[in-house]
Amino acid sequence: MSSNVDMNEVDTHLAEIARMYANDSLAVRMKVLFTGIKAPRQSKAYKLAMIELQRLSAPVAAIMLPMLAVGLLIVMSSGVSIEDRIIETQVLEAEELKDLDKIEEFQKPEEQIQDIDVDIPIDSPDVDVQADAPDQPMSPQPQAFDAVMMVKSPVILKNIYGSTRNTGTRGAQLVRFGGDKQTEEAVLRALRWLKKNQNKDGSWSNAKVAMTGLAVLTFLSHGEKPGESVEFGPTVQAALEFLMRVQNKTTGRLPGNYDHPIASYALCEAYGMTLNPNVKVAAEKSLELIIKGQHPTGGWTYNMDPNPDKETGKYRDDTSYMGWCAQALKAAYLARLHVDGLDKAMKLSIKGFKANAHPAGGFGYTSPGRGGLTSVGTLCMQLLGASNEPEVKKSLELIGTWKPTFSCYTRIAEEIKKVRKEDLKENDNPLGYAKRKLAAQINPDERMFFTASAQYYFYYATQCKFHEGGKHWEGWNKIMKSNYVKAQQIENNAIKDAKGIDRDIGWWTNVDAHSDRPVMDTCLAALQLMVYYRYLPTTSKEAVQVEEELTATSVDAEDIKVDTGNL
Repeated sequence: MSSNVDMNEVDTHLAEIARMYANDSLAVRMKVLFTGIKAPRQSKAYKLAMIELQRLSAPVAAIMLPMLAVGLLIVMSSGVSIEDRIIETQVLEAEELKDLDKIEEFQKPEEQIQDIDVDIPIDSPDVDVQADAPDQPMSPQPQAFDAVMMVKSPVILKNIYGSTRNTGTRGAQLVRFGGDKQTEEAVLRALRWLKKNQNKDGSWSNAKVAMTGLAVLTFLSHGEKPGESVEFGPTVQAALEFLMRVQNKTTGRLPGNYDHPIASYALCEAYGMTLNPNVKVAAEKSLELIIKGQHPTGGWTYNMDPNPDKETGKYRDDTSYMGWCAQALKAAYLARLHVDGLDKAMKLSIKGFKANAHPAGGFGYTSPGRGGLTSVGTLCMQLLGASNEPEVKKSLELIGTWKPTFSCYTRIAEEIKKVRKEDLKENDNPLGYAKRKLAAQINPDERMFFTASAQYYFYYATQCKFHEGGKHWEGWNKIMKSNYVKAQQIENNAIKDAKGIDRDIGWWTNVDAHSDRPVMDTCLAALQLMVYYRYLPTTSKEAVQVEEELTATSVDAEDIKVDTGNL
């Protein structure tokens, strides 16, 4: 019996020993762990929990340590320096830049340009405009003829005029400010006429430098640029290369009298649209001469002569000549050209225009007056930031009596034909006779347009009224666009466009004085029909955002206050 009891005890002890070494499930072990940790430290349950914690630490460490090592490697690898990548970036306008690498290199032989002075209108017909005949030799070596090509660089900056002159916004501006399909068609006919009549050397006749400058301004106003415009890009490129080729590389002088400031105006605007570095050099050199040629009184005279008149000892400030110089300065400012004295010259020129202003409104030739040059002085003061000056406001009232028209020239031509049928012995000057006969039938305020170049005055007047806006602009534009479109002379199917389609060409010819017709007439008329998108109105909020404000610091004690809000 006792032996049986002993065997039972042995079995019990063995069972307990087996249970001690048995592997409980993970759930049981975790229960023992978490239950025991909460028990008193001297209890059996707590001691079992500590034993269980030691048993579980090994597999946990086996898993966590490799994971920690991998994490550290990932963090350390993320800090390894890698080579920076240079990514080419292009800031494009609405029109995508196309085929910039496909422009053929321009090759032309050297040439000598004869100084032919363009006859710009003045209010005094008795004044003899002296031709510019500098004794400085021309540079024998032309500049590299790929100089005007668009440069494909990592970053192409958006040009100053891109917001109004590209295809994407031109149509919107046209509608916004009163243009239409007919005005734009007339402009395209004019551009194609200019293209067809361009000389092989890239110029236009007769006063080559001045007319080429006007033509360049006309194409640029429509957004036509080298390397981008398929139809007109090569034409503009050849024209700019002509100007750069005839420019004296040492002095920056361009042949001619009025020619230099007109061509400088074109070069400055061309840089503003192409940002080409070689065009920049040519523009800055030409601009330096204009700044150096300014009088202390703020004006300019023929050939940018900085000296006073030898006979009178006074400075001769010519409003007509000053107009082109001031426009060149403004174009340089918009193009962000950095030439010493530019800001000061712009502010000082306001004083020059004011000196020729009439107290009742209007601007004279070299003294106060109320003639056609009123529009020249008015526009330039607007562009220079002085649009709120009383001289401008009073002059706008005077210009309000003008009517933009080509019809009077048609009437003059008809009258000339009648005179020629009469006895020419009594009328040895048919043109003068016809003008006098018609002048007696029209408003006295318009008579001056029969003895000078009305289109020259209207070129400025159209811009004056556009910048002023409101009724000034609406009334003028309604008459202008209708008369100008009707007055254009058209030749059908005279040229093929970029797609090989036959297109019409068109031009304007005035029957008046002081005009290098028909190039000058065509450019001035076309520029007026592009005023809708050529610039933003100086009074608009957009224009204020585009242009940097001029610092209105005084040049001297009598300096003019510049209204930067209208720049």
